[in-house]
Amino acid sequence: MKNTLFISLAVALLGAMSLALSAKTVTAAAPAGLVRLRVDVDRAVLPANTTEKTIVKIGLDCVRPPRRDMRPPVNLALVIDRSGSMAGDKIAKAREAALEAVQRLAPDDIVALVVYDTTVQTLVPAQRVGDGRRLERAIRGIEVAGNTALYGGVARGADEVRRHMEDRRFVNRVILLSDGLANVGPSSPEELGRLGASLVKEGISVTTIGLGLGFNEDLMTRLAQRSDGNTYFVEHSADLPRIFAAELGDVLNVVARRVVIEIEFPMGVRPINFVGRDGVIRGQRAELTLNQLYGGQEKFALIEVEVSPSRPGAELEIAQARVRYEDALNQRATTLTAKRSVQFSASQAAVVASADHKVQADWAANTLAVAKDEAVALVDAGQRDQAAAKMRQRADEVRAMGSAYGNFALQEAAAPAAAAADRVEKEGLGNVERKNYRAESAATRSQQSTGSP
Repeated sequence: MKNTLFISLAVALLGAMSLALSAKTVTAAAPAGLVRLRVDVDRAVLPANTTEKTIVKIGLDCVRPPRRDMRPPVNLALVIDRSGSMAGDKIAKAREAALEAVQRLAPDDIVALVVYDTTVQTLVPAQRVGDGRRLERAIRGIEVAGNTALYGGVARGADEVRRHMEDRRFVNRVILLSDGLANVGPSSPEELGRLGASLVKEGISVTTIGLGLGFNEDLMTRLAQRSDGNTYFVEHSADLPRIFAAELGDVLNVVARRVVIEIEFPMGVRPINFVGRDGVIRGQRAELTLNQLYGGQEKFALIEVEVSPSRPGAELEIAQARVRYEDALNQRATTLTAKRSVQFSASQAAVVASADHKVQADWAANTLAVAKDEAVALVDAGQRDQAAAKMRQRADEVRAMGSAYGNFALQEAAAPAAAAADRVEKEGLGNVERKNYRAESAATRSQQSTGSP
């Protein structure tokens, strides 16, 4: 009896392996090999004769340039809050972090230094770093005073970046540091989000660094997300040099920019929604725009699709992806294409054996990140019970997938999410936890991870 069961299971697994191999992705790479496009699915084999939802992952693996001197030059504006709340250790650590950032740049990189309180002042107009002495003197001289004209500071920083945008070699970035609420000029998350969306169309991303417990995390994350920048929550000013170093690590490793991802789905495959990020779906076509890709990282997009029933043994091309971008090292327009097919089986063992645990883990992380943002909005509306219920629902979905496909990473992710739901139900969200929720969710939903080849 045991031998028969073992043989049956082995046959099912071998069949699943055969199906998975025949349903593999077709991958394309740029001539220089720095960007590789993949189309993956959460299962290479789908249940036959039933309508099925599945996850399509568009992955972009970005390799680090072989030499640091090959990187494109940087066109950077440092925008630093010097309002009264930054007094003491905060402004001291901000100066230290900015000085370290300057030391990491090359003489031909472009940097502007903008500070703001009640008004906005450009201490150093956009210019080449050179030996860095002028910038260093200006940074050391930053003192605190006044209120927080955050919007004006970002707008001025963007103006400085625009002065050198005709040279397409440059990577354009604004880095914003603030510890306070925007209380001079436009100040809502919606207004700052619109500013971010307009800047990314020009090829400018804004990275936001929120320091301490007094800043508006909704505003800072919205600005960064809408401009395809990074966002950080720094509770203790002593961490600022480390955060600046991490951000410069990204900026100095851009390998592609002005990235457009287009995905075509055949009839019988209906795209439902992007998971964790904003994209556009029109009929059988989905599209997503990114500002830049970083060497040494994977950037990806997840799309939930509904697949119509097919008979056992049938094969279906589930998605075809095309990525257009500008190579940041040589300013050449580049296009990559890849496609992916799946097969159908009446064997549940074959379906389970074909699971891609990494795609499932990415889906789970983003599902739980979305739940955090939903919970924040519900708690703000006084609906603590509904917030907890939403988090438990998402955790249950993740746990169920982990159990069905033997994916222990999902089980491990679901447990703390369920415990967090209990805390939200009992206590709501404190200031620190709310900021952590926003920052963690934004970091996950940026859908980039280290470890690319």
